[in-house]
Amino acid sequence: MKSNIGSVEKVIRLIIGAGLVVAGYFGGLPMWGAVTCYGIAAIAIITGMINFCPLWAVLGINTRKS
Repeated sequence: MKSNIGSVEKVIRLIIGAGLVVAGYFGGLPMWGAVTCYGIAAIAIITGMINFCPLWAVLGINTRKS
């Protein structure tokens, strides 16, 4: 698994993930909305932490400087 996420994108993914967790918890959303926020947040946080995005790999996108 080769890294394909750059440092700026990593920070953006982590911030968006944290924001979605907060929105899911404090947003007053129905259960399905909160669960959706948590799911998308988990994907953003995990891909940001491991510096790899499977979708970017399939699409051939690489934001990491070589």
